[in-house]
Amino acid sequence: MTLSKEQSLGANSVGIVTPQTMQIDTPLLLECGVSLPSHSLVYETYGELNAKKTNAILICHALSGHHHAAGFHANDEKSEGWWNELIGPDKPIDSNRFFIVCTNNIGGCHGSSGPTSINPETGEQYGPDFPIITVEDWVSSQALFSDQLGIETWAAVIGGSLGGMQAMEWSTRFPNRLKHAIIIASSPKLSAQNIAFNEVARQAIMRDPEFYEGRYFDHDAKPVNGLRVARMLGHITYLSDDMMAEKFGRDLQNRTLIDFSYDAEFAVESYLRYQGDRFADQFDANTYLLMTKALDYYDPAKAHNENLREALATAKADFLVMSFTSDWRFNPERSREIVKALQDNKLNVSYAEIDAPQGHDAFLMQIDDYIDVFQSYMNKVAV
Repeated sequence: MTLSKEQSLGANSVGIVTPQTMQIDTPLLLECGVSLPSHSLVYETYGELNAKKTNAILICHALSGHHHAAGFHANDEKSEGWWNELIGPDKPIDSNRFFIVCTNNIGGCHGSSGPTSINPETGEQYGPDFPIITVEDWVSSQALFSDQLGIETWAAVIGGSLGGMQAMEWSTRFPNRLKHAIIIASSPKLSAQNIAFNEVARQAIMRDPEFYEGRYFDHDAKPVNGLRVARMLGHITYLSDDMMAEKFGRDLQNRTLIDFSYDAEFAVESYLRYQGDRFADQFDANTYLLMTKALDYYDPAKAHNENLREALATAKADFLVMSFTSDWRFNPERSREIVKALQDNKLNVSYAEIDAPQGHDAFLMQIDDYIDVFQSYMNKVAV
C-alpha cells in the first residue's frame, strides 16, 4: 500500500498547511532611514489560538529560511517544513498546546515584500532598489504583524542562528510583549571571521557576470554560479569537521578510482554542488545580499559602549539559551556571553550546551539531548 505524504510524516506532523498573506498599511521606518509606506508578510500558522490569546508562539527564521516551518504544502510532496523535527503534535513546539506562527521576513523572496516584489512607485520589481534591512527592522515589522493578528503578548519568541538574534531583539525592544525568549545557536554579534564569510559569499554573487548590478531580471538572467558558490561556502560553515568526516570522509562519489579531472570526484564535492544547485534554483540573489548584511549589522551592544549587559537591561522575559559544542560558526562562548549579560541583569535564564557533532546545523535536527531540554522548557512556557 502506498502511503500519502501526510501519513508518511506520521501522526505528529501538522499535516497540510496553506500560506497566508498579511498586508500591513502602517508605514515602517527602517533603520537605514527609508520608510516603507506599506508591506506584506507571508506566514503560516499551526495549532489553535486559545480564547485568551495566551498560547501564541512566534518562530523567527534564519538566513535562508522562510515562513514554511512545519508540515507540507498540498501541491508539493517534497515541501516538508524546515523545522518539522521540532514543530508538531507532541514535539517540543507542540501544536496541540500552542498557536505557532512563522513569517517570511521583509526582504525575503518567498512572497513577503522584498527584492522580487513590485515597487508601487515604478510598477517593476524592486531588485537592488529594495532598501537595506536590519534585524531591528524585522522585529518592528513582526510587531506590526502581531498587532494586526490581535496578539498583544507572545508566550514565546523562538529562533535559531539569525532567528535567535530576532528573539533577543524582541526581548529588549518589546519587553512587555513576550513571556519567554528562546535563543538557539546564536550570537550577540558576528565575529570578524563570520563577516568575512558573508563578504566572500556576497562577492561570489556580485561578481557573477549574470548579476548585472542586481538587475538580472531585466536581462532574463540569474547569477546562478555566484549563488551556488555562496551556498557551498555556507554549507562548509554549517557543518563541523567531525560531521564532514563522518558523512563523507575521503569517499569517492560513484567511482572506485580518481580520474584526474575537475569533476566532483569526492562525495563531499558532490554534496556541495548538489546543495549549491538546489539553493540557486530556489533563492533570490538580492535577497541573499540583504539577509547577510542584516546578519553583519546586528550588534545591540554597540549603542551601549559595547556593554551587552546594558543592551539587555530592558528585557523582562525568561530565557532559554542553547548552544552546540561543535558549532564553530556561532560557538558556545558566544551563547555564554548572552547568558552572563542576562544573569548580570538578574533575569531568569536557563542555559544548555548540547554535546553534538553536527555543527551549526544541529539546531535544525532531532538530537535527543536537544529535544529533551527543549521539551522540558516548553512545558514551562505552556504553564
